[in-house]
Amino acid sequence: MPIRRILLRRLALLVPLLLGVLFFTFMLVRLSGQDPVAMLAGPTATVEELRAVRQSLALDQPLWVQFTTYLGHVVQGDFGRSWISNRPVLEDILSRIPATLELLLPGLLIGAAVGIPVGLRAAFRPNRAFDQVSRFLSLFGFSVPTYWLGLMALFVFFYLLEWAPPGMGRISLMLSPPPNVTGSYLLDAIIAGDWEAARSALSQLVLPVGCVAVISAAPIIKQCRAIVLDVLASDYVRYARAQGLPARLIRAVALRNSTTPLVTFVATELTSLVGTVSLIEYVFSWGGVGQYGLSAIIAGDFTAVQAYVLLLALFSVLVFLAVDIFVLLFEPRATVTA
Repeated sequence: MPIRRILLRRLALLVPLLLGVLFFTFMLVRLSGQDPVAMLAGPTATVEELRAVRQSLALDQPLWVQFTTYLGHVVQGDFGRSWISNRPVLEDILSRIPATLELLLPGLLIGAAVGIPVGLRAAFRPNRAFDQVSRFLSLFGFSVPTYWLGLMALFVFFYLLEWAPPGMGRISLMLSPPPNVTGSYLLDAIIAGDWEAARSALSQLVLPVGCVAVISAAPIIKQCRAIVLDVLASDYVRYARAQGLPARLIRAVALRNSTTPLVTFVATELTSLVGTVSLIEYVFSWGGVGQYGLSAIIAGDFTAVQAYVLLLALFSVLVFLAVDIFVLLFEPRATVTA
């Protein structure tokens, strides 16, 4: 029953939340000062041509009329056409989602696989050499700008060492992409038995996934250490120590009680990484949703920006809904307040 209640609550909040995201995004992109009409019409356009383009895009209407019209189309599943590519925005975004997931999920999994054990070891042995080194590395990962990390990875591993391929897409320009099945070039090449394309796709993945892993591992190390230290300082752990329980059992108790906040934080990191990955995609010319959204923001492609932000909001809601369900199943005490 608690799961049913929480699902109903989240669904009840979903509509006003997405409506608010739509409204504020719609208003912000139009008040940003960017005018796509001049860009679309060209530098030699006359006043009459500019007026005609503005009318064709309905930008000559009041904002409330534009928003009402746009909302009516969204309810019907029509997010408009990109002013740059002249293709349906939803089609553009859906075709790019696998490319973003190809970076996001492996990068986060590697970051968690590194960050959680390192954070646990640092928390169980605080203020020792390993703890000091891990805290320094975590601070370094926090401080490094995302785009700089990507550029330095290309400079070192491609230009200097020549170990990695150039950051020019998801597969070598000399090869044709495999038949589309999952949208991931690596998986599709394996399914098709095209091992040359699979090797190329894997080699293209190494650097951008490594950058995402570094970006995600740094906050996970810091937060994991803080969570476990807080649990170790709790009254029930002190009581367990006073009872003479072995250190191995105390660590197991601490790990069990740290799982829920750790999972919640990793989920939060997943939602924040979607925006961060856009810079990695841009540096490596990856062609995912992040690069698409960033390019739309730079170009002032209003319809693409609105759909991109709505997708991010919906993704965050679904991730936190999954985390809430996990917490209810894993932590029975949460059912009291569900």
